[in-house]
Amino acid sequence: MDFKKQKPIYHQIADMLCERIVGDEWKAEERIPSVRDVAIQLGVNPNTVMRTFDFLQQVEIIYNKRGVGYFVSPDAKDKILALRRKEFVEEELPEFVQKMKLLGLRFDDLKKYE
Repeated sequence: MDFKKQKPIYHQIADMLCERIVGDEWKAEERIPSVRDVAIQLGVNPNTVMRTFDFLQQVEIIYNKRGVGYFVSPDAKDKILALRRKEFVEEELPEFVQKMKLLGLRFDDLKKYE
């Protein structure tokens, strides 16, 4: 996996794992690969993957069954979409709107690109 410098690696791994959940590769209540397996697959330190899993647990996208492994939370897909919307509105949309203003575009102008 090629990592970008602008975002912490564990967040980039979290994004990749969330894409698997949103894309239905991993379904609700399904067991996901172990920290070690993900680390080997991506060629990263297991501590980085552990940080990713900790983050995903904090936002309730995955949960741990002690001694069994990590599982996709029942409402993980909804939580991911809510987090992505919030991130888009707070981080990307203001820059997009500013660029539209600079270019003299209105939202109605965008309809022809649908």
